[in-house]
Amino acid sequence: MWRPAEVHEFFYLYDPLCGWCYGAAPAVVKLELEPSVMLHPLATGLFAGGGRSMTPDFAAYAWKNDQRIAQLTGQVFSEAYREKVLGDPAGRFDSTAATRALTAVHLTEPAKELEAMHRIQLLRYVDGQDNTDPAVLVSVLRDLGLDEAVALLESDDPGVGEAMATRQAMAEKLMQGLGIRGVPALVRLEEGRPVALPNTILFEEPATLAARLGLRPDAEEDIR
Repeated sequence: MWRPAEVHEFFYLYDPLCGWCYGAAPAVVKLELEPSVMLHPLATGLFAGGGRSMTPDFAAYAWKNDQRIAQLTGQVFSEAYREKVLGDPAGRFDSTAATRALTAVHLTEPAKELEAMHRIQLLRYVDGQDNTDPAVLVSVLRDLGLDEAVALLESDDPGVGEAMATRQAMAEKLMQGLGIRGVPALVRLEEGRPVALPNTILFEEPATLAARLGLRPDAEEDIR
């Protein structure tokens, strides 16, 4: 007998400059495509502000970490990224502009936020372009047909900054309340109550993710 599918709600906490969030992209895409899932992406602003310089030591540390992510997930960290992004002495490690761009997408076409986030990640890690540059980010959004988001950014609409602060505060409240110390993080709503899931689930085989989360009637295990 047919019965309506139960809706499973999740928050996905991320930062667009987080290499581990890029590593989790295949699992996040898989989760987003599940018919019974309502996924709410939430940019935390974890790496927004500060503008850390791309020193040789920091670049070496980042590349070493990126290789761990690549080995675990199969995600590509290209030589173009290593040479043009990590190798740029004028580069800054600051997700403010990317978080602002994604906030503009959230305000105008929220269903496209994850798509835009993934493209911004690829821009950096595969194409070797600077995804901290507002002009580059506007070009990416325009290529994705997100003209309303572009208009908000180009008009310097104060609503973008206000929404960005509100979302960051919401993410901070979730992280503090659930003892989450970094991103990516997946939070499940169970009867309206947020429950943090082990972030390791985002780095397992994406094909088994639905079963691991108990999203299908024949799933053998659930994560609590």
